[in-house]
Amino acid sequence: MSRELIEVPLNKLIVAKSNVRRTGAADGVEELAASILVHGLLQPLLVVAREDGRYAVVAGSRRLMAMKLLARRKALPRSYAVPVMVRDAGEEESLAENVVRMPLHPADQYESFRRLELSGLGAAEIAVRFGASLRTVRQRLALGAVAPQLMQAYRDGELTLAQLEAFTVTDDPVRQTEVYQALGALREPWRIRGALTQAEVSGRDRRVQFLGLDAYELAGGAVLRDLFSATDEVWLSDIALLDRLCLGKLGEIADEVAKEGWLWTQTALVFPHDHGCRRVYPQAVEQSDDVVHQRLAANLALQELYNQHPHDAVSPAVAAEMARLDEEITRLSHQAYAYDPEIIGRAGAFVVLGHDGQARIERGFVRPHDEVPEPQGGREVRTAKTDEGDTVGEGENLSGESDSQTVALSDRLIADLSAQRTIALRDTLARHPNIAMLALAHALILQGFYGRRLEAPSCLTIRVDSPGLAAHAEGINDGPAARAIAERQEEWARLMPQEAAELWDWLAALDRDSREALLAHVVAQTVNVLVLPHERKPGAIRDANRLAQATGLSMRDYWSPTVPAYLGRVTKTAIMQAVEEGVSTGAAQRLAGLTKVAMAREAERLLVETDWLPTFLRTPAGEAEGEPKSVAFAQAAE
Repeated sequence: MSRELIEVPLNKLIVAKSNVRRTGAADGVEELAASILVHGLLQPLLVVAREDGRYAVVAGSRRLMAMKLLARRKALPRSYAVPVMVRDAGEEESLAENVVRMPLHPADQYESFRRLELSGLGAAEIAVRFGASLRTVRQRLALGAVAPQLMQAYRDGELTLAQLEAFTVTDDPVRQTEVYQALGALREPWRIRGALTQAEVSGRDRRVQFLGLDAYELAGGAVLRDLFSATDEVWLSDIALLDRLCLGKLGEIADEVAKEGWLWTQTALVFPHDHGCRRVYPQAVEQSDDVVHQRLAANLALQELYNQHPHDAVSPAVAAEMARLDEEITRLSHQAYAYDPEIIGRAGAFVVLGHDGQARIERGFVRPHDEVPEPQGGREVRTAKTDEGDTVGEGENLSGESDSQTVALSDRLIADLSAQRTIALRDTLARHPNIAMLALAHALILQGFYGRRLEAPSCLTIRVDSPGLAAHAEGINDGPAARAIAERQEEWARLMPQEAAELWDWLAALDRDSREALLAHVVAQTVNVLVLPHERKPGAIRDANRLAQATGLSMRDYWSPTVPAYLGRVTKTAIMQAVEEGVSTGAAQRLAGLTKVAMAREAERLLVETDWLPTFLRTPAGEAEGEPKSVAFAQAAE
């Protein structure tokens, strides 16, 4: 078995037909070429001489392929001297090299990369040396830095590569070991990541969307990264810093809002619904003909684009023009409404972080101590005693207007006459349905929009009762339903007269469809299906079922079975039942044995894309009959 070590020009080498490597020969050639370029050829090729003066490579075809790639890129000359071992060899030589040779264990590779980093090489430099992507190198460095106990478990086959990758979410070996020991045999990758990040804030949090991850890291905030996630998932560790930076950015926005002349501004991460202020809205102002024509032209142009492109797929140029026109229409529409300068001078604005990760600016809030007292109109009313001993009002009549010629009447007589007028109005109003609907709308809208005013007069005894829900459902006032209601309230308030006394005439002039839409908005605020332990409402629940059926209510448009909303607040049995109903029995059974926290998180992942709802939130398929199911408060996990 004689061998001779010589050097042969690269262009004199070819792959022997007896080389056994066929499948995947080109895999990893880029990395191999980079390694040869930096480190040189560390192992000579095994070749046999041919009669035509060339040499056939029987072992080392991938190394030959990598060097020829470098030659094509002019990184090596075509005549580059390649060290080779010449001998008489057949197919068994190539087979022996690829079969007998034992590949390097991945753990050894990861630790080798880690040692290179500890020697002073950066990830970018290592990537160049081995022809690997920067992401790949960072992944290997993270794997090489896991706790020794975990690496040994990987070598022994107790941990899979996917499980080891999950532990790299944190670079704290102590924390890695703690979680490894705590989880026992329950080591699914999602469970490992969840245990390591349960005290952190997800990169999908609204605060991170608002601030931006770069700003947080620039301020020194620590970040946990899943280097093996296709979406580059991250978690933020310093929650106090995140909140402080968000409030600072909101403060900058508030400073700009203050330049509008508001008496005060206040920032908050969550809107303070218990602010106790009266809300004032902007009113319509006259616009010049030029502005009106501009808005009309923009609307017509946008509508024309929609007509020309009825489908969602449009070119970038058309999409950009649509966006520009929409922005122009919004800008001109906002100019159609303005606050009274006198209101701005004694009102303020809240600058808060919305549920969508965008800053919300809510203007026009008047604090109680900034209210201007209503002037006392008319002359003072004096009182006197009648022959019957009752107090009468001098200068008053039944219409409430002052009249110096009016004869003073006793309270008993006034009550008698007013009762007569009341019964007459009841009969007359019943004969005029259109006026009755106008009076109903007037009474309800007075309370819905002018309820905080010193005077909201109506002779109807209809009352709007809209109980608060925030005490029973955390965050409900920032949800999609509450935001839609608030936006609708603001749209109507902008159109209404500032003073309650002018509402009747404004309503009378409104078209029927608009009046009914406004009435629906106010009536909807009176819905109350809140069920409390001390208060059962079987009749109200049946009525709510009818409303849900009639309106086609879909609760999944408003509510989702997340950990905070539901899964973290019920028993493990209820969680498994939800997964069984929403996904499958098998999926529910796989949750058995998990801790409550882990079970809730995995159930959320499984259910969030389904249509599953708790029984209490489901709309009955048909007319509700019989008594509604009672809610078992005693069994609640909370």
